[in-house]
Amino acid sequence: MAQPTPEQQARIDLAAALRTASRMGLGEGICNHFSAEVPGHPGHFLINPQGLHWSEVTPADLVLVDAAGRKISGRHEVEPTAFFIHGAAHRSKPQAKCVLHTHMPYATALTVIEGGRIEPVSQTALKFYGRDAYDGEYNGLALDAAEGERIVAGLKHADILFLSNHGVIVTGPRIDVAFDDLYYLERACQLQVLGAGTGKPLKVVPETVALKTARQMTDDTQARLHFIALKRLLDRDEPGWSAL
Repeated sequence: MAQPTPEQQARIDLAAALRTASRMGLGEGICNHFSAEVPGHPGHFLINPQGLHWSEVTPADLVLVDAAGRKISGRHEVEPTAFFIHGAAHRSKPQAKCVLHTHMPYATALTVIEGGRIEPVSQTALKFYGRDAYDGEYNGLALDAAEGERIVAGLKHADILFLSNHGVIVTGPRIDVAFDDLYYLERACQLQVLGAGTGKPLKVVPETVALKTARQMTDDTQARLHFIALKRLLDRDEPGWSAL
């Protein structure tokens, strides 16, 4: 089998992220979007199409768009709000080669609580220590460029953005790194919500330990190996998922 081109590999990886997110219960209907810059082609992005469930997306289904959200190629259309958020995120943070937006339940639960924040109360949460930001205002659907730019303003100095009353955005320099963050963000928020649900005080990790642990988690080896393993599971359970 011929080695995939960089664009083909990006298509395979983004489809893997979408399908795996669906398997993990991180999706919501046919809403939410994942996007990734095409390697070697700045300003060109792949994004999942309107109308397809994440569990059925193949690499061939992904739509190629430019920085303004105009379709370059693809057999499907893109949902109107999709690139108002994603385009703004990619433009405001050029190092964010992958942008994942979900309404995943536990992370989104923190956005519907007054003053909700991910707290440094678990080892998993420390992966995000100092990397998170919060948009505290909800203005309805992001149906224009101005709202998209407003929403993602916090990403300029963060990798993870919690959107008030809405959901989360996770960005990363590669698809595998961003997806690893997405997975562990939901697990950290799940632990926090479950812990808070006991009615007992959350046990906060001291700042010095939190900072040290966050630095210890910066190596991306585990993220790379995690994503490779997830693609093996797709190969095992969903033959044909990677068709180009």
